[in-house]
Amino acid sequence: MTNDKVFNMDFAKIYSLLVAKAEKKGRTADEVAEVTCWLTGYRREELKRLQEESVTYGDFFRQAPSPNPNRKQITGVVCGIRVENIEDLLMQEIRYLDKLVDELAKGKPMEKILRKEA
Repeated sequence: MTNDKVFNMDFAKIYSLLVAKAEKKGRTADEVAEVTCWLTGYRREELKRLQEESVTYGDFFRQAPSPNPNRKQITGVVCGIRVENIEDLLMQEIRYLDKLVDELAKGKPMEKILRKEA
């Protein structure tokens, strides 16, 4: 799948799949919203509104109000690729969210997922 196909996918559809993945492993939609808002700077009300509008996945990230500077601490493998080595910056943002949801699904504590100081 090309990056353009991913960028043009419907945000609400992808987001619902991320929530389903987390819920399947005992996490909540609220936790997915928390990590999404942490990553992008959207407020929860904005996140809900964007799920109801026709927004592409690429535009969701392009228009993120305040990407968290600590997102650069997100490392590891998603879909067989190290997120820290992804050259396309928009795809890297998308994979950061994938990685955060993976960490949720694996039961990692929220403090570690959000890269908070101990």
